Amino acid sequence: MNQKKNIENIQKNYSIGIIGGGQLALMLAEAAKNRGIKVCVQTKSSNDPAGSKADYVIEADPLKVKGNKDLIKECEKIIFENEWIKIEKLNSIDSKNIFVPSLESIQPLVDRISQKILIERLNLPSPRWKSIEEFKSLNDEEIESWNFPLMIKSYKGGYDGKGNTKINTREDLNSFFVETNSEEWIIEEWVDYKNEFALVGSRDFDGTIRFFPIVETFQKNNICDWVLSPAEIDYDLKTFAKNIFSSIVNELDYVGVMGIEFFYGDKGLLINEIAPRTHNSAHFSIEACSSSQFDQYVCISSGIKPPEIKMHSQGSLMINLLGLNKKFPLSIKKRLELLSQIRGSNLHWYGKSKESVGRKMAHITFLLNEDNQSKRFVKSKEILNKVREIWPSPND
Repeated sequence: MNQKKNIENIQKNYSIGIIGGGQLALMLAEAAKNRGIKVCVQTKSSNDPAGSKADYVIEADPLKVKGNKDLIKECEKIIFENEWIKIEKLNSIDSKNIFVPSLESIQPLVDRISQKILIERLNLPSPRWKSIEEFKSLNDEEIESWNFPLMIKSYKGGYDGKGNTKINTREDLNSFFVETNSEEWIIEEWVDYKNEFALVGSRDFDGTIRFFPIVETFQKNNICDWVLSPAEIDYDLKTFAKNIFSSIVNELDYVGVMGIEFFYGDKGLLINEIAPRTHNSAHFSIEACSSSQFDQYVCISSGIKPPEIKMHSQGSLMINLLGLNKKFPLSIKKRLELLSQIRGSNLHWYGKSKESVGRKMAHITFLLNEDNQSKRFVKSKEILNKVREIWPSPND
């Protein structure tokens, strides 16, 4: 564990600073360490997941400018664990374009309303939406054009099933308006999709874009349960998804790693959300690819030419391990021991101090060598059942 030091006594010798100290920052720090790159992390506690891998920890709330300033003093480039940042405050201290991606390029992606406005401006496909205030101003006839159910999403900060509310009737909607600060939410039309896909890629300072395989994600209660790579998706759809990604990053001159979640159904391919960061759907890349999503981000921000992305195997399976109820009979230690004994398992423990229901505690990846998609899907289900016997999903 890193010892705290007086910040004034440290020379500026960290290549990368990371704002945030959770599991994404942990895996970024691991990727940096694999390349011999020194990392400083700004997070509330050195006991946070990334604290164990960072060369130095600035113990400060990632949203506090004082800690941001200290991080800037010590690092050549600053990267982000997530998009929960205060752009205005960071702009006030960014005199040398130290952030990757730039604050200007990430600005339209830090909340759902600005994302939706960007998507509309680029004429990209996405579910119809309105802010709550706009929806309240509709007349009865206009509201009738919105078929129930509806999806209400938080304006900012929702993740892992949080910040999503399904509204089944007009009465439910009225109750929501009364009981909730509606200015913090948007309304989307309900999408009856057949599949959920995700595409993660990178763009470097030269404008070169590299893609990871498009994956299919499988959800429970709006939380990603498991991910199969590559997805069974036809060439035209794959090309369309890549063109959407390229349109967004090129329009914003975005440098770094980005993930896009898609719905696919009768209305075609629709953008669900854009994640301006590394993404849960590409965790498989650590074992399955020649360069992981974390390695891509580290290389780009450090001035290293990122490797081309190729898969080492025919496919892969990634399973999220979420926190369980305290009454579950197997201890975490025993669960991890049993999971590590499954043939081909690659276990990533995030080192979180407390297990709570639904909290992301770890993930586990398996490489698949079956020669077609249907065989890989069957194999994935077999492995998934083995894992869930040891570590069930709290949403089962």
